[in-house]
Amino acid sequence: MCGPALPDSLVLEIFLHLPHDAVLSAGLTCRQWLAVSRDEFLWRELFYSYYRIPRTVPRHPASVSWYREFKRLYDCIPCEEVQTLTEHHDQVLHLAFSHRGHRFSSCSKDCTIKLWDTERPDGIISLVHSSSMLHFNWAYTQFSQFNADDSLLLVSGVYLGPHQSSSGEIAVISLDNYTLLSRVRNKPYDVFGCWLNESHLISGNLHWIGNITSCSVFWLNKAFQDIESENVNVVKRLFQIQNVNASTVRTVMVAHSRRHDNPDLLLDYEAQSLARAQSRARAPRSGPHQTLHFDLGGTDSEEDGSGEEEEEEEEEASYRVRCRGAGSAELEAEATVARMMGRAYTKTPDPSLITASAPGEGEDKTYLLFTTGSLTYSPHQIGIKRIMPDQMSTSGPVLGGERSSEEFFDSLDHVIDIHGHIIGMGLSPDHRYLYVNSRAWPAGCVISDPMCPPPIAEEIDLHVIDLKNLREEKMILRSHKAYTPNDECFFIFLDVSRDFVASGAEDKHGYIWDRHYNICLARLAHQDVVNCVAFSPADQELLLSASDDSTIKVWRSPRMVRLARTPGPRRNLLPSWFTRYKTPATSTRK
Repeated sequence: MCGPALPDSLVLEIFLHLPHDAVLSAGLTCRQWLAVSRDEFLWRELFYSYYRIPRTVPRHPASVSWYREFKRLYDCIPCEEVQTLTEHHDQVLHLAFSHRGHRFSSCSKDCTIKLWDTERPDGIISLVHSSSMLHFNWAYTQFSQFNADDSLLLVSGVYLGPHQSSSGEIAVISLDNYTLLSRVRNKPYDVFGCWLNESHLISGNLHWIGNITSCSVFWLNKAFQDIESENVNVVKRLFQIQNVNASTVRTVMVAHSRRHDNPDLLLDYEAQSLARAQSRARAPRSGPHQTLHFDLGGTDSEEDGSGEEEEEEEEEASYRVRCRGAGSAELEAEATVARMMGRAYTKTPDPSLITASAPGEGEDKTYLLFTTGSLTYSPHQIGIKRIMPDQMSTSGPVLGGERSSEEFFDSLDHVIDIHGHIIGMGLSPDHRYLYVNSRAWPAGCVISDPMCPPPIAEEIDLHVIDLKNLREEKMILRSHKAYTPNDECFFIFLDVSRDFVASGAEDKHGYIWDRHYNICLARLAHQDVVNCVAFSPADQELLLSASDDSTIKVWRSPRMVRLARTPGPRRNLLPSWFTRYKTPATSTRK
């Protein structure tokens, strides 16, 4: 530089009025400006102003500097499209990574289950296997999940039964040779099913008792059913839940809730919510980087015999017709009788089974999580049932022989009401937090007819439930939208990584939020509804999105894209994407 140097304080004052990219460019001018451009106070101010976060919200406890924290949010979000997979020929509904992150599976309306390799030396994601389920009379595949050691794949689909009725089925596929090991009935099909451990999976069944009253049964199934001895149990009933007002159990998942001595999310949401309220009271903000954080406002048959299946499917196909034909007085009388029957024949809950854990205390617990309801058929509650160690195997009584005649139904251990139609759920990597996509009902609405649920909002609310404290945190993430009406709306899958949460939406975009600051960071564009997103468990800077436009898009962070383009020894980290795929920059930073 020519002439006398400016004082550091004056240079800092100038930099405080520049955007972050101009500060970085100015830091290349000389050593003095470079030192000032890394000043912690400067990047603290840039961080809060750029991301529009209240200054009372502290920096992430794991971060080492404001500069690096700014860079993490700006440079490590998987928001750049690097590859588009077009091997599916219909809507892609679901994606699931293996626990190692070396494979992922995809389900589609084209009725195939496809497996993909993410570890090729050239960096290109490639198809390694595809199986059609059409010859099993499936309409489409809808969900898949790898077991804990990545040796088996659970595939859930919609099975076409007699008289055009539809139920569900789960298939278990060996990943050694892609052979089919077993098939399990699953009803209704949107129970999806899930793994309990490496060798056992959970399915559902449904028995209608009346017009709006039913019984949902959870079954534990051994994956290797076709090779077990006839003297060894391969199926066992776990729980039997009474459903009222036309509701049913759906969307089953298992959370292995640890003691949480080292949770992956360290900020107290309640304190953060208060900080945001105070900040809004002092200086309301607006603009493209406005944080998207809002306070929460105002039959008894046991066996699955083939002779019963047609009868039950016919009953399922006609039950809503019967409900519409039944008068409101008749439905109200049935609901009253169902409540009385539930009180008389439900096993007494054990309050010690599910309790909030004090800091540093508690024990490892396994929870069965599912959507349910008590007011209408649309799922509006999260049901929680603890699974005890002696229930994690098919050994022991098969059909509930340990029960008395007065304990026909199992009680729910805990229920969380979302006050809206639940359309998606996802667990954090440590299984402490459950994220729930919901479309809210109007505030103060009253449901008088279980067959006529309230209208639902277009905005999707992303709720957070702490499974350690068994409560919903006082915060909601918003940005994504859905437009399908209440009686037709479908599941939109979300996923959670160490630092981020992502979700699909019906507005033709996927969305990514930061879990600590609760701000929306990027939108990922498709040509149609985005049904599912999935982070790689091995690398949260790799994200997949699946859409009704029949494609799977692969997204990488700007940092990884830049490394792939860097000449020298590091260029093989993410090689030839950019020579084979010339994709437009379709993501939008918030």
